[in-house]
Amino acid sequence: QAVFTFALKSISLLWLPVGINYLKGGTPPTQKTLEDIARGIREREYEKIVVMVGAGISTPSGIPDFRSPGSGLYDNLQQYNLPYAEAIFDISYFQHNPNPFFALAKELYPGNYRPNVAHYFVRLLHDKGQLLKLYTQNIDGLERMAGIPPRKLVEAHGTFSTATCTVCRKEYPGEELRPGIMAGTVPKCSTCKGVIKPDIIFFGEELPLQFFSYLTDFPVADLLIVMGTALEVEPFASLAYAVRNSVPRLLINRDLVGPFASRSPRHNDVIQLGDIVDGVRRLVDAMDCKEELDSLMTNSNQKL
Repeated sequence: QAVFTFALKSISLLWLPVGINYLKGGTPPTQKTLEDIARGIREREYEKIVVMVGAGISTPSGIPDFRSPGSGLYDNLQQYNLPYAEAIFDISYFQHNPNPFFALAKELYPGNYRPNVAHYFVRLLHDKGQLLKLYTQNIDGLERMAGIPPRKLVEAHGTFSTATCTVCRKEYPGEELRPGIMAGTVPKCSTCKGVIKPDIIFFGEELPLQFFSYLTDFPVADLLIVMGTALEVEPFASLAYAVRNSVPRLLINRDLVGPFASRSPRHNDVIQLGDIVDGVRRLVDAMDCKEELDSLMTNSNQKL
């Protein structure tokens, strides 16, 4: 598949003049609230919503944090003597020793965990016809399991749903690798016996073509929701700057991150700090959609 490398630096400068005319005179607009955002969604003021998510939305589902000493997964990986935790996603290290990655893959492979309220909230936006696109840093597949269709999903760091031989580039369905990975073996190509790697984007690899749909998605978005991400890994992190200045941005997160940590936040930035699930629930309650979301979760979980 076609891939490109690209740097997102100061991308918000492309839209800097938008939405700041009040600085030239007039009354500054009133700071928006969570209730304002909820009302805008409920009344369909926002119909092209872009959502950005990271690992924080999946920890309530029980996804282990491989970076945290004391977690079972971290301890299991120590037998491989990783030079540093992130080496598990370094393509050069993978080519030298793929075993640590496949130990992690065994834990994270889609089907081991279930989506939670944060995933289903995004699915609810899709069902209402208001989701333009979901951009995720996660590789756990929970967005797909929640019923968000691939055309509405940008898996910025790759996916387990497909895989490719690292030698001859033969492509495989991700599910074909599952039995071997669950058995603790490294999958090998049936054609050349090379190692088959799930299409996860490693450090040192180029981004998938689908990532660049941001060039058309973000300029037309009318609401940006950011959940469960530290906004530290580029170029994903810079996407938070890519909506027009007039577009509201909602952060539901444990900590202040990225543009939301600025000393001069936009008047239409809304911040809901604390537990992700609690924050999503507060938004959904304010939208008067609690029963609708609960019904969606119940019906979807019965099918998993």
